[in-house]
Amino acid sequence: MFHFTNREDMVAMDLKKLLTNLHGFVQMPKETVNISSIEMDSREVKPGALFICVNGYTVDGHDFAKMAVEKGAVAILTEKPVDVGVPVIIVKNTKRAMAVLADAFYSQPTQKLHLIGVTGTNGKTTITHLIEHMFKAQKKKTGLIGTIEIRIGDQSYEVKNTTPESLTLQKTFHQMVEENVEVAMMEVSSHALDLGRVHGCDFDVAIFTNLTQDHLDYHQTMEDYRRAKGLLFAQLGNAYNHNHPKFAILNADDSATEEYIKSTAATVITYGIDNDSDIRATNIQMNNGGTTFQLSTPTETVQVQMKLVGKFSVYNVLAATAACLVSNMPLSIIVEEINKIEGVSGRFEVVDAEQDFTVIVDYAHTPDSLENVLKTVKQFAKQNIYVIVGCGGDRDRTKRPIMANIASTYSTEAILTSDNPRSEDPKAILQDMEEGVKQENCVTIIDREEAIKYAITKAKKDDVIVIAGKGHETYQIIGDQVLDFDDREVARKMIRERNL
Repeated sequence: MFHFTNREDMVAMDLKKLLTNLHGFVQMPKETVNISSIEMDSREVKPGALFICVNGYTVDGHDFAKMAVEKGAVAILTEKPVDVGVPVIIVKNTKRAMAVLADAFYSQPTQKLHLIGVTGTNGKTTITHLIEHMFKAQKKKTGLIGTIEIRIGDQSYEVKNTTPESLTLQKTFHQMVEENVEVAMMEVSSHALDLGRVHGCDFDVAIFTNLTQDHLDYHQTMEDYRRAKGLLFAQLGNAYNHNHPKFAILNADDSATEEYIKSTAATVITYGIDNDSDIRATNIQMNNGGTTFQLSTPTETVQVQMKLVGKFSVYNVLAATAACLVSNMPLSIIVEEINKIEGVSGRFEVVDAEQDFTVIVDYAHTPDSLENVLKTVKQFAKQNIYVIVGCGGDRDRTKRPIMANIASTYSTEAILTSDNPRSEDPKAILQDMEEGVKQENCVTIIDREEAIKYAITKAKKDDVIVIAGKGHETYQIIGDQVLDFDDREVARKMIRERNL
C-alpha cells in the first residue's frame, strides 16, 4: 500500500478555505479548524484529520465517524447527520466531494505534471511501462500508477486497485510533484472512470488501446463498458490552450474509436495496422526472438527491430510512440529505445531454466488477450503448444466458455485450471469453462501447480507452454485466503525437478 514520506505533514489548510472549493453543502456547526490531512480509512486517521465517510461495498464509513474523532479527526464529511462533537459537513455524495477536496488540499498536483492516461481492455500496463522507459532515457523523472505498482522515480509501492480512489490519487500526485516528477503515466480502469476516481485529474494525453469483453460482472453490457472507457476522452475538456494542448490517441483498428472521436474536443491522433492512421505499422515480421516492422508517421518512415513479440506488442508500441511524439520526443530517440526494451513483467515473459522447450507466462485474462497471445505463439512454434488457463471467481461468467474455446482452438492441448477462484467453487468455474470446449484436446486439473507440472512433464524439445491469466501476480486467492503463488517460480521449480 502507498504511504507518504514526512512531506505530507507539510500540507495543511483552514477548513473554511478548503470548503470554498465545494458547493451545495451544509456545515454544522459553522466553526473553522485547521486540517492537516484528509482520510477515508478510519485506521489512517491522525490528529487534525478531515475524515470522509464513504459508503463502500462492504462497510459504511459513517459507522466509523466516532472512531475517527476519537483518533483525532477535527471534522467529518458525511452524507447524513452524525453526532460526533466536531464540525460535520453534509453533502449529497461524499465520493464526488472527496475528489474536489483532495484536488484542492494537495494544490491541484496534476496541473503541475505532464499526465498520460491509458485506458482499454488490454495493453495498459505494457504501454505505460514503454512510455516510462522512453522518458527515463531522456533523463526525465517519471511517476507511474498501474496494475503492478506505483512508482515514483526508482521507488516502488504496492497498489490495491489498477486505479486508486481519488484521495489516494491526489496524495500520490502531490508526492510526485514534491519529488520533482515531470511526467506521470497512469492506467485508467473502466471502474475508476465509472466511479469518478479520476475526477480532478488534468490529463494531457489520453490513450485508447482496444475494447473487448471484460468486466461484464460490473458493467453488465458491452455498451456500458464502452461508455465508461469513453469518459476519459470526454473529460479531456473543451478549452483550447495552445501552450497546454490535449491529445486523444486512439486505435484506428477498433470500432469504438469512432465514438471516442465524437466524445472529445482534444486533438485526435490515430494509430493502427489494418486501417489508415497517423502512426502506422506495415511489413510486420516476427519470430520467437522479436518483431520487425516499418513505422510510418505523417512526416517520416523508419524501420523498427524490437525484442517484443506479437501483433499486440506492435499495437502497444504504436500507442506509446504516439504519446511520446505528441510530448515532443524525437522519433529517432523513440525508435532507439523501442529496440532496447526487453519487456514487462508477466507480459509474454519467457521462463528460462535451461530447458529445451519454451515456457511463456502472460497476464492474458480476457478472450481477446488470450487469442492474441496464442496466435502469436502459433507463428513461431515448431512443435506442440500447451496452454494452461483458468478464469477468476466472482467475475464475469460469460467469458469462461469463450476462454476455454480459444485455448483449445489454438493449442495442441488445453489444460483448464484454477485462477483466483475467490469465493466460488473452483469446480463450478471449470464446469462453466468446459461448456465452451468442442475439441477433445482438453484436460481439467483443478490445482494450478499440478496443471503446470502436467504440462512441463509432458513437454518435448521445441514445444511451447503458455501459462495464462496471472502474469506478474505472486498470489492465488482461494476463499478468503491469499496464498503465495507465482506462475514463473512454479514453472522454474517444475523444470528443475524434471531435470533431476
